[in-house]
Amino acid sequence: MTAGHARERARSLVLAHGWNATAYQVLNPGIEHWFSARGDAVVGYVRHAGVRVVAGAPVAAEVRLAEVVAEFERAAIEAAESVCYFGAEGRLERVLAGSPRHAFVLLGAQPSWNPEEWHERTRRHASLRGQFARARRKGVRVAEEDPAVAERDPALAACLARWLRTRGLPPLHFLIEPDTLGNLADRRIFVARRGADTTGFIVVSRIPARRGWLIEQFVRSPEAPNGTMELLIDSAMRALASEGARYVSLGLAPLAHDRIPPDDRDAPPLWLRALLGWMRAHGRRFYNFRGLEAFKAKFDPSSWEPIFAISNEPKISPRVVYAITSAFTGGAPFRTLALGLAGAAGRELRRDAGPTQA
Repeated sequence: MTAGHARERARSLVLAHGWNATAYQVLNPGIEHWFSARGDAVVGYVRHAGVRVVAGAPVAAEVRLAEVVAEFERAAIEAAESVCYFGAEGRLERVLAGSPRHAFVLLGAQPSWNPEEWHERTRRHASLRGQFARARRKGVRVAEEDPAVAERDPALAACLARWLRTRGLPPLHFLIEPDTLGNLADRRIFVARRGADTTGFIVVSRIPARRGWLIEQFVRSPEAPNGTMELLIDSAMRALASEGARYVSLGLAPLAHDRIPPDDRDAPPLWLRALLGWMRAHGRRFYNFRGLEAFKAKFDPSSWEPIFAISNEPKISPRVVYAITSAFTGGAPFRTLALGLAGAAGRELRRDAGPTQA
């Protein structure tokens, strides 16, 4: 089977059964596809360090999920590989709950909304309405763009490039692939412009089995007026609500553990708890976890859903954590960390130096 044929086969299954918020991301570049023997399910994954890191969860009808998981894990064992489902949600959690052969790690929380309630929820928040109005007063206008046109729009590509230069790390991949402009089929794109300037955009992907959408990419030009991103999200939510959508998510807020009630599942190993704690306390120079959580929270989500990494081992191992990191960095976690450290040091030096006098 050619790569193109496999992708189209995977796409048809996603459009039929995609329930996980990241279901459409199994079609991202660089992701391999495994198909069940019946041909009614697909798993998207990447391989690193002898681990198959799965994009979310298997894409299958709910009644088939347990059988598909067992079949996929048997195939991995036959290849002398282990499995980690990264970004697993409630369906897969319920299937594997209580399994002594699987370790769960809470990654964070995912905010979601019923778009029908969006108008009422935002009406109660004067600060949000103020942000929408501020952007409009600055001349920002939002419109949905034809995906076929957007794929060829150099202004959007330039806006994305400017945004990527402001990030604390080099571009990451896997579930947060930045090059969505190269493949907007089945996706939607809302674009903010100020006069002739493109000031930001968001890309929205399908969650078919929930009549839902994932706002998967938020891009804001450094020159964009305050309120631009808020106005983009408001415009998308209203458009989706008008068309009968029942579910919209802004995706995972990593390390937002306080949004989820504690459960009685075994805690992760001490070394991993220490690593996650350090990342939340000191990782802002690379990735502003707290800022991202606060940004998503201000839109008053209808709910916060727990998101897990689930590994087919009794306790999650350092090898699995390394494999996850490699999945996002394209197999170069230490190089990415070094570049992130260098970039952080440069920004701090520039900030400490302050403005220079002519």
